[in-house]
Amino acid sequence: MKSPVRVTLIGARGRMGQTIVDLARNDPRIDIVAQCDLGDAIEPAIKNCDVAIDFSNSTSIDEICGAALRHHKPLVIGTTGHSPEQRKVIERAAKSLPIVFASNFSVGVNALFALSRRAAEILGSEFAPRIVETHHKMKKDAPSGTAKTLGEILKESLKTEIPIESIREGDIVGEHMVTFVGPGERLELTHRAGSREIFARGALRGGQWIVGKPAGLYSMQEVLGIAPTK
Repeated sequence: MKSPVRVTLIGARGRMGQTIVDLARNDPRIDIVAQCDLGDAIEPAIKNCDVAIDFSNSTSIDEICGAALRHHKPLVIGTTGHSPEQRKVIERAAKSLPIVFASNFSVGVNALFALSRRAAEILGSEFAPRIVETHHKMKKDAPSGTAKTLGEILKESLKTEIPIESIREGDIVGEHMVTFVGPGERLELTHRAGSREIFARGALRGGQWIVGKPAGLYSMQEVLGIAPTK
């Protein structure tokens, strides 16, 4: 049997971090060797792992990428809400490290990405797309990273900005709906997350997949083998 993948978890005390810890406890393929959170030093935690998984805060990305570069450790970045400058930090690090950077690690959401792209290609400019995303009232960034990714996918196909509506209410884990409205008909593609476990499972899958890969910026669709051909 292969040795378990040694993971340093950044953002371990957050909702996603705790879900990853709970899942990894019963997964012989994963060994969480270090956990750190706000105020903890990342450098010592990242030294003795195979991969670092980040579900912390976008403001920590400079320190995370710096530590990963110094110790040549691959990264899985699940934190959202990065500024354009912070995204550049990630892109620069990916020239030297393999990094999985995804707005959403759910298998179903990544299928939604692929289906939305295909629907836009089939329907064309006669159908006006719109995105509505709903999350729990504690979620800080709006639109969600997933909604932004959907918007980028549709913009690439249709060459136009896509309106996004963000709703924050209750304790909803996450819902994303893409609507295409055309003459006399309407197509809706919807994903509803019932548990944070779907994101945690995907992040751990990404962590196992990225170890040993060449430097570069990878999407979750590449992890799953459903990325569009370039």
